[in-house]
Amino acid sequence: MSHSPPSVCRPWSDAGHTELRPVRGVLTDIDDTLTRHGRIEPAAAQALAQLHEAGVPVVAITGRPMGWSLRLARQWPLKAIVAENGSVAILPGPRRVRVEFSQDLATRQAHARHLRRVAGRIVQAVPGAVLARDSHGRMTDIAVDHSEHTHLDRLSVARVVSIMQDEGLTATVSSIHINGWLGDHNKWHGAQWIVQRLWQRDIQQEREQWIYVGDSTNDQIMFEHFPLSVGVANLMDFRSELRTWPRFVTSLPRGRGFAQVARRLLSRPGNEGTRSRRGRP
Repeated sequence: MSHSPPSVCRPWSDAGHTELRPVRGVLTDIDDTLTRHGRIEPAAAQALAQLHEAGVPVVAITGRPMGWSLRLARQWPLKAIVAENGSVAILPGPRRVRVEFSQDLATRQAHARHLRRVAGRIVQAVPGAVLARDSHGRMTDIAVDHSEHTHLDRLSVARVVSIMQDEGLTATVSSIHINGWLGDHNKWHGAQWIVQRLWQRDIQQEREQWIYVGDSTNDQIMFEHFPLSVGVANLMDFRSELRTWPRFVTSLPRGRGFAQVARRLLSRPGNEGTRSRRGRP
């Protein structure tokens, strides 16, 4: 099997200044895009700091839970985190972190009962299936671990996805978890929501002004919608499952790949002008 991306992908080093000139901000996945083994890589941490200093806003859009994301929102220089695949917005502020939901309380409570039942069915039906260790922080979805602290083979992963879909859930597979939820939200809807919420802008009308960076199959919806989509090099671990590829692929994996994206973006002619915007696209 080839280890090279398909011809539709270009090396990130080929991204030209003309393509990058309109970019206002960066949207990014977290796990295995900024991190390795759950910890942010030094190169990614430095890149986030440099983007922040240059006034280029970064929003993380992740399948991780609200509880897990709250800590990162306090520690990392992000404009926001959209957690649980588009259903929870975490907004850092000067005094406190605010949390907003895309579903009302009654809906979340009804969904939670159904999700608990589905989780029980999965654990009973699929040998070796366990809920993710971060499940205590989840408000609107369930997550089954397949690669973070335990391992499920591809047939087991497919079985979990099948059960979720049979129960009416949307199911996606990240580099570490299988996520399932009720509702029509997803990473793309989360991106639309957060850009409207923070800047009163319609990202659907200005997709060329944002870069999206990701690493796995649950990023495909973002690769589809953003002309400037980038996969870090470890995206190739999912080459046999990918149906929608990003426009670019970095030469380095995980956080070092994200740092490559940041460096090229910050090297644009005239990028100094972004410093005066201080995170306002």
